Amino acid sequence: MRIRVDWRVSCRLVGTILKWLWVPLVFPLGIALYDGTAIVPFILPMLGTAGLGLGFEQLTEKSDLRVREAFLMVSLTWLSIALVGAVPFVLAGEGTLARPVNALFESMSGITTTGATVIVDFELHSRAILMWRAILQWLGGLGILVLATAVLSQLSVGGAQLMETETQTQDVNKLTPRISETAALLWKIYIGLTGLQVAVLYGLHLIGVAPEMTLYDAVAHAFTTISTSGFSPRAESIAAFSPAVQWAIIPFMIVGATSFILLYFVFQGDLDRLRNSDEFRFYIGILVFFTLGVGSVLIIDTTPYASVEAITRHALFQVVSIVTTTGYASTDFNLWSSGAKHLLFVCMFIGGMAGSTTCSIKTLRWLVVLKAFRRDLFTAVIPSAIRPVRLSGNVVNEETIRDIYAYTLVSLLFFFIATIFVVVDASRVRVTVTEFDAMSAAAATFFNIGPAFGLAGPFESYEPFSRSTKLVMIFLMWVGRIEIIPVLVLLTPSYWRA
Repeated sequence: MRIRVDWRVSCRLVGTILKWLWVPLVFPLGIALYDGTAIVPFILPMLGTAGLGLGFEQLTEKSDLRVREAFLMVSLTWLSIALVGAVPFVLAGEGTLARPVNALFESMSGITTTGATVIVDFELHSRAILMWRAILQWLGGLGILVLATAVLSQLSVGGAQLMETETQTQDVNKLTPRISETAALLWKIYIGLTGLQVAVLYGLHLIGVAPEMTLYDAVAHAFTTISTSGFSPRAESIAAFSPAVQWAIIPFMIVGATSFILLYFVFQGDLDRLRNSDEFRFYIGILVFFTLGVGSVLIIDTTPYASVEAITRHALFQVVSIVTTTGYASTDFNLWSSGAKHLLFVCMFIGGMAGSTTCSIKTLRWLVVLKAFRRDLFTAVIPSAIRPVRLSGNVVNEETIRDIYAYTLVSLLFFFIATIFVVVDASRVRVTVTEFDAMSAAAATFFNIGPAFGLAGPFESYEPFSRSTKLVMIFLMWVGRIEIIPVLVLLTPSYWRA
């Protein structure tokens, strides 16, 4: 039977993206030249990705992206960049990243903004390699999304399809007359916020309250905060820095997980959209609720924190870090009590706002689920009542509600299956993993959180897991980042032949 998907079109457009992937490699190359470390790990991938991209572009002259080709292109984009991104790690031959599976794990964790790492000894890795990890995450946030949209500016439908797959918004192309102009606006916001964070963090260094925050650290952490990613060049993550740095990073994590569509209108002076957004109020309410919960548990329990300020800071920081799927650590929360850890575990399933750089299920879906459930309870008592679900005053159609229910159910199903695999495979290779540790590791990779508990705690590494478990986690990170549907669609025979 004839294949109905023009895969050559998808590969051609992926090739257009790969053709320009040499540009971000210039930055770590410059650091390597400055530090006198190896430059081959960056030179060869620059030549390779440019050649591969040009080769893919020769597959066909067609560039009309239909829905079928868009699904394939979205999936292949993240996968191909992860493969290219792993090459510098292997060529550098430093530490645990020298092994191909580990390199692909680290690269996929970067481009999907997960933040899970297999690095054991950070001192073995050059500053250039550690910066490449940060750049991958910056690209994997809104960067690579908007880059792809800008490249596809001549294909308004295709660009909008890619944008809607990531942001889950249906009116992103109405911000401006052309999707390319929308891409440019979002780039400006993204780059502007990144630059602002660099200035704030390095400014703390200049005024003497953060002596350990060098310009290099400021740039690396700005790259991985706005993208809600969490890779740090320090083994102790944000715990390596002063409380002033930890307080300064919190608002940037919150902003990174706020809808960039809302941010656009805010920067246009339209504050009413933010004030009237049900999702934004729900998002902030969740942060406050879980911070109070974790803080209360820390106060009740015996903790090493000597002041209310420290308890408040660590509770707020870790709740914001997990809910926004950033994955930074201001302290080793692996040592917290069971109650505090379980509250953080619940936070892994929430995520930030739709249309942001965050991952997980996202607050918009949970808000719709809660409103729909409350409506169903009401109509169970009064069957004749007609009570639509509303968001910010607008009625949510029933088909959308069903889709959200289905997505949430499929996400939880993926999580449970992944947990079973991690437990069984750990037993097979005789790695000690408790059920809670396995659940947190599965959630942390599938929902792109980063650090988990136990073996994969905030100051630990995913390196002890078996090769088969790491490969499954690579798949989970990939599927979770592009929100399941594009990959599942590719696995159905009807997609290719119907």
